[in-house]
Amino acid sequence: MIKRKVVLTFPQNLLDKTITYRLIKDYDLIINILKANITPKEQGVLVLEIEGKKQKLESGLDYLRDSGITVQALINDIKWQQKKCIHCTECVTVCPTGAFAVNRQTMQVEFNKKKCIACGLCINVCPYRAIEIVI
Repeated sequence: MIKRKVVLTFPQNLLDKTITYRLIKDYDLIINILKANITPKEQGVLVLEIEGKKQKLESGLDYLRDSGITVQALINDIKWQQKKCIHCTECVTVCPTGAFAVNRQTMQVEFNKKKCIACGLCINVCPYRAIEIVI
């Protein structure tokens, strides 16, 4: 048995599908939902820990991808280095949960760690390397 932590991003047309049920029933996987953020009629982000036999786990992940769900490996944690940040808002545009947002009163980027699912999208777009992975 192996475990993987993944971030699933659902497009609008898949929000009402029984995705986790299929993983459990059809692929005999154990699912632990770590975090969920569903915006009706927009998108869904689900952070899962998935456990099962290697072949079934790989087949289940293939099923997700074939269904149109974006599957990303979950990294451990994100650290925002505020002193390096120039508030360009690149991270705000890619953050699927709104963990990075602009405070409209100060026009500064703020980071809400409780909303962060550690998908890592912000790391690649930050031109000033103000966001890093904590292992």
